[in-house]
Formats: sequence, C-alpha cells, structure tokens
Amino acid sequence: MTKVKISRFDVAEHLDSDEMIAAYLNAALEEGDSDLLMAAIADVAKARGVAKVAEDAGLGRESLYKTLKPGSKPQLGTVLKLLRALGIKLNALPDASHA
Repeated sequence: MTKVKISRFDVAEHLDSDEMIAAYLNAALEEGDSDLLMAAIADVAKARGVAKVAEDAGLGRESLYKTLKPGSKPQLGTVLKLLRALGIKLNALPDASHA
C-alpha cells in the first residue's frame, strides 16, 4: 500500500493580494462570529508578517499574539488598529433583511 503525503492547508499562503484579503475578511464578517473574524484577522496578519503588523499597529509582537489568540476578546479600538495596520477599511451598509 502506498502512503499518501498530505500537507496542512495554510490559508495565509493564499492571501497574496489586497482583493483576496478583503474577500476573506468579508466572508468572515458575513458569518457574524467574532471568533471567526479574529481568526481571519490572525491569518491576514500572518500573511503580511506578524512583526510588521505589530509595529504598524503600535503593539508589541507578544501583545499581538495575545490579541489574536483564539478566545481572546480584544477591545474594538485594538481591532481597528489592527485593521488599519493591515490596510483594511470597514464600511457600513444597510442590511436589506432588516427592512
């Protein structure tokens, strides 16, 4: 019997353009799950380089890791700093399902 080698999928390796990153984060936002959104932000930070993102956000690298740790509940201000450091802007749109 032949052994099949598989490698672990790392989404950060595929977040190679601003458009791909925006689509990925929008998909996470659509789910309405804050833990999923933070995991997606962590993937984007990994794709962009954690040390650079931490520096751009004005956070220490260890603080960034704590902020992005599963189950963490960062303050909105911290999330906004991270998004700004990642070059991401959030826009509010009306939700047609609440008409």
